[in-house]
Amino acid sequence: MTSARQFCTFYLNHLLFGVESQKIQEVVTYRELRPVPLAAPVVAGLMNLRGQVVVVLELRRQLELPERPANQAPVCLVVRGADGLVCLLADEVGNVVEVEDETFEPSPETLAPRLRSVIVGVHKLEGQLMHVLDTDRACEGQTSGA
Repeated sequence: MTSARQFCTFYLNHLLFGVESQKIQEVVTYRELRPVPLAAPVVAGLMNLRGQVVVVLELRRQLELPERPANQAPVCLVVRGADGLVCLLADEVGNVVEVEDETFEPSPETLAPRLRSVIVGVHKLEGQLMHVLDTDRACEGQTSGA
């Protein structure tokens, strides 16, 4: 018997990523951020989400991808992390997809080391690979000092 899991997908630099749906609190439009002096470069700032202060991480910097074009507004994926809510900036939100366990494979050896460190593995979808993001590893050490 096979088991299926649901992922919320998003794009960064034309790469497809997925986060397990139960880890996503919500997707919100980009809003003004408050800077965090002396924070790591991956910390884009702080966001007020209905009275709750949320750390915002720029995933492109975290994964050592090129900076987002200035004319492209990011979207905010609010995820439940080990230290509470964290907003991950992405280029575009995709769909919720359901995948079977047998489409899962370990991360390809060809991925950059930083990317491999936060990717659990990949799912082969029709015509593309979905990189499964480990949100806890992607946020590790970035939220406690902000």
